[in-house]
Amino acid sequence: MSEPNPDGTAAGPERALGIDIGGTGIKAAVVDLTSGHLTTDRIRELTPQPATPEAVVDVVVAVVERVTATGELTADTPGGAGFPSVIKDGRPMTAANLDHAWIGAPAQEMLEHRLGRSILVLNDADAAGLAEMAHGAGRGQRGVVLMLTIGTGIGSALFTDGQLVPNLELGHVTFHGRDAETLVSGAARERRHMSWKKWGHEFNNLLAEYEKYLWPDLIILGGGVSKEIAKYERYLRTRAPVVPAAMLNTAGIVGAAMAGAASAQDRRAGAGAAATAPVGGVSDLP
Repeated sequence: MSEPNPDGTAAGPERALGIDIGGTGIKAAVVDLTSGHLTTDRIRELTPQPATPEAVVDVVVAVVERVTATGELTADTPGGAGFPSVIKDGRPMTAANLDHAWIGAPAQEMLEHRLGRSILVLNDADAAGLAEMAHGAGRGQRGVVLMLTIGTGIGSALFTDGQLVPNLELGHVTFHGRDAETLVSGAARERRHMSWKKWGHEFNNLLAEYEKYLWPDLIILGGGVSKEIAKYERYLRTRAPVVPAAMLNTAGIVGAAMAGAASAQDRRAGAGAAATAPVGGVSDLP
């Protein structure tokens, strides 16, 4: 447990559990909240198919049990879970990459019950964005920052002077008459057998649409496609600088842990309203 603050108020936890629930994999680890580093190995299992609520929660429990076996996870360690959905009051409102039975399900309540600890559920791209803003490519960046996670789908997170605008679903804007992520996500590139040049040009057109409405000062690319940026960055023509995410496949875990720890601290302080909402932003902007 952490020591109290000098003013006598309760200090936040030093570590938290981060869970990243995706359409293809479920990952978890314990996170050092000061550094943003993982203090355990990243444990990963495949997302069950079909990805029904009961099946997904069973896999989350199995993954967390493996994390617990490391000895780094105590009974009172809070946690957070990034989820590929709009999240309202701990419930998924969409399910593009999971079973539709998740829509409206009490995801946060289910995870807290099965894991026996405080858990905050938030949008997975929001979680990754929180981590990048605190410890990665967006650290100290003022203005408007757009983070895109490009993998099975296209996740998005938007920050204004470090403050998160939650549940931004830019992967589902209409692009050439379709959901954008069905045409230019990482999975779509492989399904359509696109070269990096062809994909880069199409993705650039999508970025132009985002810039038209949001005018970002920085664009951060995360997800699997970000690791291949050298193969397509020459085809991107944007007003804002485009940079790869710094934290790669740990961002979702780290951001979920950050949000979960902040929520648990607010609960202890009696701020119940914050217990079902993502962290509003990061605190290291000058």
